[in-house]
Amino acid sequence: MSAAALRTLLLALLLGLATGVAAQAPIEFRDAAEEARFRALTVQLRCVMCQNQSLADSDAQIARDLRAQVLELMRRGMSDAEIKAWLVERYGDFVLYEPPVKPATWLLWFGPALILLAGAGVVVAIVRRRTAALPATSAPEDDQEW
Repeated sequence: MSAAALRTLLLALLLGLATGVAAQAPIEFRDAAEEARFRALTVQLRCVMCQNQSLADSDAQIARDLRAQVLELMRRGMSDAEIKAWLVERYGDFVLYEPPVKPATWLLWFGPALILLAGAGVVVAIVRRRTAALPATSAPEDDQEW
């Protein structure tokens, strides 16, 4: 490999690293109260790509963008409820870790309890069936040799 090609490759690598670091620059907060509110809010929101991570924990690019958007909305003077409503309007109730109880989310809220009740019913039915199938036992005979 020629020296010029090696320099070009090294320059491309350094530029790639520099842009990657710039894209992940930490958010600068105005004060501790703004930071505390931001962290509390982003923990309550789900990353729309990762699904099992909060917006605060996700490293996905969309999570970074949404964190920046949340901070911008906070700085515009929107309340936490208004910010959540803004996100729900765009991404649906999925973006909330605790979606509201409404007909569209009943299965989400009550589904686990229904599955648990159905499982308990199956267990009770199996136990009753097995108990009914057991032969009646008589008293042990005394003339058996042990």
